[in-house]
This record gives sequence, C-alpha cells and structure tokens, in this order.
Amino acid sequence: MMVTRTRIVAGLAGLAMAAGMTAAPAAVAAGVTPSFDVVALGDSYGSGTGAGDYEPGTERTCYRSRNSSSTILVEQLRRRGANVRFTNVTCSGATVQDLRQPFKGEPPQLDALRRNTDLVTLSIGGNDIGFAGYGNLCVQTDCTGAPTTAILDRVPALKRPLSGLLSEIRRRSPHAQIVMTGYGRAVTRGQNATGVQLDPICDAGVFSAEERLAGARVSGTLDATLSRTARAARARGVDVRFVSPHRSSTTLHPEFAGHSLCESATPFYRGFDALAPGQEGGAAVLHLSSQGHAALAALIQRKIPILTAP
Repeated sequence: MMVTRTRIVAGLAGLAMAAGMTAAPAAVAAGVTPSFDVVALGDSYGSGTGAGDYEPGTERTCYRSRNSSSTILVEQLRRRGANVRFTNVTCSGATVQDLRQPFKGEPPQLDALRRNTDLVTLSIGGNDIGFAGYGNLCVQTDCTGAPTTAILDRVPALKRPLSGLLSEIRRRSPHAQIVMTGYGRAVTRGQNATGVQLDPICDAGVFSAEERLAGARVSGTLDATLSRTARAARARGVDVRFVSPHRSSTTLHPEFAGHSLCESATPFYRGFDALAPGQEGGAAVLHLSSQGHAALAALIQRKIPILTAP
C-alpha cells in the first residue's frame, strides 16, 4: 500500500468506517480533520467540456466545469468533512506535451503538482492521436476506411509519452495516487433506440452503421492502450489506476451501459444539442455531459473504494 493510500484511508476512517478499513484511534479521539491535496490534470474529458457550469474565464478556452468527475469527487470528500485543497488545471485540447508547457495562456499543468499531493486525476491521450478531429470527420463526412486506419496506426505511439508522463507525475508527487480515466464510447455500436426522442446526431446520414462500428473500434482501442500503459507503469512502481467507461474494448461498465448517444433518451454524451444557441458549440459534441461525469465519478468510487465510505 502506497503512502498516499494510507493517508487517505486514515483520514476517511475519522469520518466514516469503510468496509475492511480500521480507524486510527488517536486521530479519531483527537477529532483531527483529514486534509487532502488533489490535483486535476488533463484535456477536455477531464475538464468537463460539455458538462456546463464553467469556472469564470474558462468558457470558450479550457472549459473547466464544476460538474466534472474530479470536482464531484472532491465535493463528496468535503461533504464528509475532509479539508481538501483542490487545484484544477485541466484544459480542453491539451496533449501530453501541453501538460509540460504553457497552454492557452496558462502555466504548465504539471507545475500544479506538489510533493504532498495525495491524489491526481488525469485524462489525456485523445488529442495526441487526433481523437476529436476524427469524431468531427465522422460527423461531417465519412470516417470509415483510411481515416480509421490512420488513427488506429497512431495509437501505439501514445504509450511512450504517456509512460513518461506517469513517471514524471510520480517524480513530482511521489506519494500521490494517480487515477487515469478513459474516454468511453460516445455513440452506440448498434441501431437507434425506438420509441424515444433522440438527438439529431443519431440520424443515419450523420453516423452510419459502419461509422458507429469504426468509432467504437477506435475508442475501444484507445482505452485499451491507456489501460495497458497504466498497468506497465504500475509494474514500475507508479501508483496509478485506470478507470474507463469501457469494461473491455467492446463492452461498457454498468454505469455507462445503455447511455451512449442514440441508445436511450438519457445519453451521457453530448450530441448536436451542444450546437444550440447559448450552448458550448462544436467543442462539446461527443463529450461527456453532466450526467456522464456523475456516472464516471460513481465508477471511480466503485473501482477505488478508498475514495468513498458507506
């Protein structure tokens, strides 16, 4: 068990007893308020682009949403009495390299890490392979065939920079638990749901059956690669856990099953509704909604029980 996990468990024990955890009697008796240092790093899927309620000044730039999964996790810790220092530097459009350098007028994201950081949430990799551009291509024309092959060919090259990033996070914050999240599947692989009102993006002229299968293959391959990279980093001693809507490259976890676009009236991803007046615009299309981020936060808590209590 890494040092940070001990700290988090000891802190939560003073709030509520989780299954299998043992309280720290001295801390409980003294009424010590647990303190945690949490840093959120990453791209639009981490910032909450598409989830609404953005931090002032980040609209149209980094899109840091108060409904993002990392913010939800922090607020739940605070409601249980924890003193949480939360630094959210996520920014829409960021690549692995962008985390090391100024981006959109903001300092390098990695500079937010501290020696005493306990928890790091991380969403990264999609922009490195052109995932957003591929999604736009699927919407605007035909992304099957050569475009799908091209993006799949770029995925293996993601392993090396991502592996280096995880090692750098460990160097800067040696006691931190890293929770790296995946992207999931925005559009169903199957037919449209019947008898419910669906987003216009579900029209067959936008996403053909072939494009849905191709897109699912790309997102499944991306998340599987992120998962393998996280496992390899763990073998090197990096305390990282990977959590994704994907249970495998072709199936989803219960929290997300049935909630891709076009398979229910309550999708967890944004469609053309994001293009309506007053909405975010194209930057939010195919991104998690506020409901999607709530589901991701619940999945993280289920996969990493130390972040929750009965």
